[in-house]
Amino acid sequence: MNTLKILVTGGNGQLGTTLKKTAPAGVDALYVDVDTLDITKPDDVMNFIASVRPGLIINAAAYTAVDKAESDENTAYRINCIGVANLANAAIKNHARILHVSTDFVFGGNSGRPYRPNDPINPLSVYGRTKAAGEQELRNILPQHSAIVRTAWLYSAVGSNFMKTILKLMTERDVLRVVSDQVGTPTGANTLAQVLWELAFRPQLTGIFHCTDAGVASWYDFALAIREEGESAGILSPDAGRVEPINTSDYPTPARRPYYSVLDKTSLWHELGITPIHWRRNLRNIIAELRSEK
Repeated sequence: MNTLKILVTGGNGQLGTTLKKTAPAGVDALYVDVDTLDITKPDDVMNFIASVRPGLIINAAAYTAVDKAESDENTAYRINCIGVANLANAAIKNHARILHVSTDFVFGGNSGRPYRPNDPINPLSVYGRTKAAGEQELRNILPQHSAIVRTAWLYSAVGSNFMKTILKLMTERDVLRVVSDQVGTPTGANTLAQVLWELAFRPQLTGIFHCTDAGVASWYDFALAIREEGESAGILSPDAGRVEPINTSDYPTPARRPYYSVLDKTSLWHELGITPIHWRRNLRNIIAELRSEK
């Protein structure tokens, strides 16, 4: 049996790094970042894919600076939409599949239940709109040979993310004021990586899937848990900054964010036979990993 050759874009980001660390034994994967492959340049993408000839492309490249995107829509659109179309067109020419990572920000946040994969979308921000546009390009160009995996509130022991920011600020400030009226699910990059590796070898699974850890939290809940787990792990002192809840209106940002963006993962869990991990337990695991690396 031929080995599946896999190309991972966004290879230096927190998801790309986690994919590299968790790759199954024997996987033939090439991890590239923008210095090797700029996905916004169609000719470069076409030539690179033709030379590498991957059977699968995992697109972990994205413009994720949510607030900055409001004043830099062109760059966000080129990466989150045009880049996806470029990869999809090259995949068609070279008979490759695509696994594409998307976001809870494609939803408007007014649901009374977790969002299902086929629920109508209503992005509130430039980031959300450009990610939604990228999804649509992929579904238009490569519908039978692609899967979209939406995730939310992603963090890990590497890169820049909410968990690491909170841990840093708690050593610098006496009080942290964190929004308590936006609700979603913190998701370890290890969970998303596990799902992507499972999907990599199941070409029959196409369409849209949702992937987060189990459970629900506000950003305030998440920050409070980070403080507690950080102290338990010994990377925060007992007198680290305390956390106080605030409303979104108390912390205005350039980009609008959904008040509720919990994703329904049941179809994915069923398809892959996954036993979900609660976000709080995974937070403990990732903080332990962070401690071991210091």
